[in-house]
Amino acid sequence: MGPTAVGKSAVAMQLAKKINTELVSVDSAMIYREMDIGTAKPNAIDLEEIPHHLINILDPKESYSAANFCHDARIAIKKILAKNKVPILIGGTMLYFKALQFGLDEMPSADKNIREKILQQAKKLGWPALHEKLKKIDPLAAEKIHENDAQRIQRALEVYEITGKPISDLHQPEQKTISEFDFINIAIMPADRNKLHQRIAERFKKMLDQGLVEEVRKLFNRGDLNPDLPSMRAVGYRQVWQHLAGKLNYEEMIEKAVTATRQLAKRQLTWLKSWPDLHQITDDTPDLLNKICKLMKKNLLIKV
Repeated sequence: MGPTAVGKSAVAMQLAKKINTELVSVDSAMIYREMDIGTAKPNAIDLEEIPHHLINILDPKESYSAANFCHDARIAIKKILAKNKVPILIGGTMLYFKALQFGLDEMPSADKNIREKILQQAKKLGWPALHEKLKKIDPLAAEKIHENDAQRIQRALEVYEITGKPISDLHQPEQKTISEFDFINIAIMPADRNKLHQRIAERFKKMLDQGLVEEVRKLFNRGDLNPDLPSMRAVGYRQVWQHLAGKLNYEEMIEKAVTATRQLAKRQLTWLKSWPDLHQITDDTPDLLNKICKLMKKNLLIKV
């Protein structure tokens, strides 16, 4: 686990090679086909060398939930365990990690009419205005949700309209492991937040050099996608889409994408601050890979 751009993928690949195992992606954007550059998806050589599960499983027009992830992840984990290998879960979608280990909160099903009403309000007033509305209804939830996080604002307001209760009241008060699997939670943490921010900016510019705008243009030109889909709300894709739609110039796109990625990293770090039984290793730790292997050997009683 860890924030975006901290170097999780490289470490996971090295670890998978060292102990001869397979990876399960815990990433809500890598699940989509045709979205390679902006998700920092492993390249074809890496995918061939080390089996990766839950990558390229959906078209960008499809939706995917934490419940879907739990179902698919359990299947992948059992397949790997059946080979007498230890599955490595790698990614930054903290809600997916939480759902798999601690279960999902009891929430009402989506209501299409209410969602559409909220969406129309957002088009008229903007998501920051709806975030202000959420502050009055549920200050606890509003504190954890960024004012431009359309998907989470929409869901929080929808839950309130359906139940009459703030979404924060419906969250489980305690985190107790309910999974049939044993987990060791290891987070790679940035030793220097400023350096992480610098890497985020450099990585986005590298994505642009690799053809991110053209990748999004192909999706933009398909005709069956729109900016309200979960896939197109992904950090980076959302800003490039706005650029292609004429809402942002090139420099504004870069600035907003980098800022949004930094905010994502901050939210991921907030999740990790309260994560139970978490082993934290900074990204500048000497002999990082061997230290992770020692943790696995000690906690999972495996040969590494």
